[in-house]
Amino acid sequence: MSVTAIILPAYNEELTVGATLEDFHNALPSAAIWVVNNRSSDATQQRAEETLQRLGCKGGVINESRPGKGNAVRRALLDIDADIYVLADADLTYPASDIHALLKPVVSGEADMVVGDRHSHGKYAEENKRPLHGFGNRLVRNLVNGLFGANLADIMSGYRVFNRRFVKSYPILVEGFEIETDMTLHALDKRLRIVEVPCDYRDRPTGSFSKLNTVKDGIRVLSTIWNILRYYRPLWFFGGAALLVALLGLLTALPVAADWIREQYIHHVPLAILATGLELVAVVLASIGLILDSITQQDRRRFELELLKMKHPGPSDIN
Repeated sequence: MSVTAIILPAYNEELTVGATLEDFHNALPSAAIWVVNNRSSDATQQRAEETLQRLGCKGGVINESRPGKGNAVRRALLDIDADIYVLADADLTYPASDIHALLKPVVSGEADMVVGDRHSHGKYAEENKRPLHGFGNRLVRNLVNGLFGANLADIMSGYRVFNRRFVKSYPILVEGFEIETDMTLHALDKRLRIVEVPCDYRDRPTGSFSKLNTVKDGIRVLSTIWNILRYYRPLWFFGGAALLVALLGLLTALPVAADWIREQYIHHVPLAILATGLELVAVVLASIGLILDSITQQDRRRFELELLKMKHPGPSDIN
């Protein structure tokens, strides 16, 4: 019999954590539900403990002192041992009624990670009151799909189900809300199986406020795009930079070349030095890209070997 753990990161969610726990316990009473209290300054921990006790639910409250959803999820995955992991938010935005549909591909052995797709049914666009967040989501989604040849609809969904193989092979290095994007990138880069299942999405209830910030999250989106290129496609990143610098070097060298063609003498000596320097920088950037691309390829080889060594139950064992 498989062990299922539901993980609910929570930061100042005293208004919604109790109802969220009831919702998931009613939908999947056999699961252990863990609330990760991430430095809440309100009564989140007390509400969670009271509700878990009243429901007689397996699980408990884990405290993570370092701020950020990535840190909260990391603490949960380090401390909790299960066969199947469900990740959701403690703010009532993800209905527990969809959990069985999300569990099915993992239980049947068809997926390593299932993502609750908020976009296909139009629920996120209908409920989302922050158009700039929607724009950022689309920007990252299009970049990721383009780089990895994927066709994913929801890169940043917080409603996910993982098998043990995914969790035990996933190093969490991010700290904040970019954790969902990082999970998707890990799965795509390491060729783990992703299945998207359409799910409902509802806005927070009255009195509950989002922790997202348009300016900070906009900067985070740009940082995510930068890191996607730098870490996962270093040849593109440094090769593109090398090409740009090389072109600048060629443009800078045009007056120098004109001097030499006309008089076989260089009048624009500073431009000649600058053009030479730019071309040398371009060569260095291209070399860095090639070296890092080779390292990335070796990392993928090591990951595949570790994956082969990892014990993983088959569908019959999970069922």
